[in-house]
Amino acid sequence: MAYPPDGPPYYGPPPRSHPNGTTILVLGILSLVTCFLLGPFAWSMGNKALREIDESGYPYENRSHVQAGRICGIVGTVLMIIMFLIVAFGVTVAILTGGGSSSL
Repeated sequence: MAYPPDGPPYYGPPPRSHPNGTTILVLGILSLVTCFLLGPFAWSMGNKALREIDESGYPYENRSHVQAGRICGIVGTVLMIIMFLIVAFGVTVAILTGGGSSSL
């Protein structure tokens, strides 16, 4: 099928990009790689952005970036909690056993 010289037919507005999509993705990835403390921020911002995207009724081209950043934020938050529990357990064991100091 040949299109007229002015291009393909118009099917509606072009997809938008959510302004925080890249930020959420970067925070989510950083929460896995360097700093677990960024996980809750990526998770929260991702939830808010997905809610805004769903309520808008328009297609967003970076919805997958928002979802990926949110999931990375969830994983980063879970890792942060696990690390906190390990450190708290280690400190508790160290305190209860006398801190590992030897009395010579």
